[in-house]
Amino acid sequence: MTIKQKWLVSVPAATLWTASDSSREIDFEAITNPVNLDAWLEKLTYEPRLELCDGNLVQSQVLYGEEVIVLEERDGWVHVVVPSQPSSKDGRGYPGWLPNAQLTQNEDWKLDSEKAAVIRNKKATLYSTDREPELILSYQTVLPVLQEEAEWIQVQTPGGEGFLRSADVKVFESIDAIRKGSGRDIIAAGEQFIGLPYLWGGMSSYGYDCSGFSYSMCKANGVIIPRDAHDQAEAGKPVELDAIEPGDLLFFAYEEGKGKLHHVGIYYGDGKLLHSPNTGKSIEVIDLKDTIYEKELCAARRYWQETGE
Repeated sequence: MTIKQKWLVSVPAATLWTASDSSREIDFEAITNPVNLDAWLEKLTYEPRLELCDGNLVQSQVLYGEEVIVLEERDGWVHVVVPSQPSSKDGRGYPGWLPNAQLTQNEDWKLDSEKAAVIRNKKATLYSTDREPELILSYQTVLPVLQEEAEWIQVQTPGGEGFLRSADVKVFESIDAIRKGSGRDIIAAGEQFIGLPYLWGGMSSYGYDCSGFSYSMCKANGVIIPRDAHDQAEAGKPVELDAIEPGDLLFFAYEEGKGKLHHVGIYYGDGKLLHSPNTGKSIEVIDLKDTIYEKELCAARRYWQETGE
């Protein structure tokens, strides 16, 4: 009997493309291994960034060490679903295409059985077993812990082993033991990214889209929510708009709230919104009053635990 191999992402953030031929020449640094996300994003001026959305090129991103289920292979690309990103598009997880080069197979992935190291800084360096810098990993990357030292955490990686600095991570007894935070904790997680440019499909600290931002800040507080805004608006606990509290997700729809849902943000308190707006803008806190968002606000959902510790 063969041991089932797990397919794991082997780059800091793998972009999940809509089709195997969605990427463009300008996207080369995003589809290689190693990737160079900084170089890719630096090249992406407003028009090619906007095309990621308007051309329906990109669906999401998947972080280093996250598992995907491979459905088919085609010309160096694999059609996958991402179980950690719930979606109404596929009951198994979020669907899309990844370059084969950005995945590796591992039959002994220990994330379900060992302690979990979660990156809590915006970025963190992964070091080799010789303590040489190897990769710059995103916020909320989760790796199995092999050994803890005072200043270093030895972790399992998709391709072997490595080290993270203790100061960059929080260690939990298991992936299920990640602490569930309050609404204020969700706000605090999001505040550190104020000023980070919006990226369509973004699910990493290299850039977030609106629902990727709300997903990731909830994940940072022990709650996995659906990936897309329209699915996020269908789950969670419904909250009346006159009873919203900091950390609640707010949803916005065209036609002054009566049309198609198109945006999600995090209620900041005091009538303010913390959100990743759209291409060309950056994560910000704004007053809702007298904005288009005030007119388009249509629903609120609560994903945080109301009974705190």
